[in-house]
Amino acid sequence: MSAVKKSPSAKKPAAKKAATRRPRATTKAAPAVEAAVVAPTTRFHQLKARFANFQARRPHRSFRRTYRRDYVRSLAMPGYWAFTRDVQSMLWRNRKLFLSVAAIYAVLTASLVSLASEDAYQQIRQAIDSTSGGAFNGAWGQIGKAGLLLAAGATGNFGSTQSDTQGQSQMYAVFIGLLVWLTTVWLLRVLLTGRKPKMRDGLYSAGAPIVPTFLVSLVILVQLLPVAFAVFAYNAAAASGLLEGGIEAMLFWTVVGLLTLLSLYWVTSTMMALVIVTLPGMYPMQALRTAGDLVIGRRVRILLRLLWMLGAVVLAWVCIAIPVILFDGWLKSVWMGGAALPLVPITLLLLSSLSVVWMASYVYLLYRKVVEDDALPA
Repeated sequence: MSAVKKSPSAKKPAAKKAATRRPRATTKAAPAVEAAVVAPTTRFHQLKARFANFQARRPHRSFRRTYRRDYVRSLAMPGYWAFTRDVQSMLWRNRKLFLSVAAIYAVLTASLVSLASEDAYQQIRQAIDSTSGGAFNGAWGQIGKAGLLLAAGATGNFGSTQSDTQGQSQMYAVFIGLLVWLTTVWLLRVLLTGRKPKMRDGLYSAGAPIVPTFLVSLVILVQLLPVAFAVFAYNAAAASGLLEGGIEAMLFWTVVGLLTLLSLYWVTSTMMALVIVTLPGMYPMQALRTAGDLVIGRRVRILLRLLWMLGAVVLAWVCIAIPVILFDGWLKSVWMGGAALPLVPITLLLLSSLSVVWMASYVYLLYRKVVEDDALPA
């Protein structure tokens, strides 16, 4: 079979099209014009797609009622006491490891930040005795006095009053606290994989995400500004006598309650972000978005767990520190050499060290329970 030859006239349309093509010199400015027109459109589509993705992940809408069947999201967890026992059992099984972390925290704090001032403690104690007017007589009065001293120590009133050293000590305290938080989370993550890490491995390996963790901590401070504003407003209202009126006091406490709820609403997801940001390659904003998706539909239950954690820490401080304060007062009254013994500052240091390790463990194990229940956003 012979091949059919094409006639020469078949190439004429292509030649005619090539003859009508524009010169190359006139098309040099075309890419710049095209980029100037297409780039905003592409950016707009990216923002639109991101917003659509956000709406898909967060199905709730402002000023629209969401029915219960649309926002219920599963969260399979043990009860409050049972989960607290789980945390305690995890720490007790690895008590040497976590006690070593708490001991390092205490040593670093004592060497870089210093202990609470024994002189400041004695001055506050004497000021309470001189201004109480006999209100702290009897056994319950002494317990109330010890409670006031504990509150003063927990809020940092036993520290140094020098402004130059106080700022430096606060920076050291923040750095040490973040390091202990990261070390505890790293050790728990390795323990849950079935391995047996060493404490030095945690110290050497856990500090990589300290900058993202510090940035997320700054976000928590910003989210607590409504509470700080409420405290400032309370001090101003109490000094001006605004709280003496019924209607004024009701409106004031309503605003204070709303500001407190706003801070708690924000901080609930950011506490989860403190754990998520420790993952390799995780950025702070990405951790905050992931935490927001994780707690949606579960925020109230997670918030109640966090409040339970804080309540357990306060209860432990009260049960341990108040007897120590009472014993310290009795010891100084019967033994002159006991005046130089900083028993209360040492107790506060140990309690703060153990509390940081315990709270980091509680939050991390709570995060693991939430992640294991991979329900879709409600």
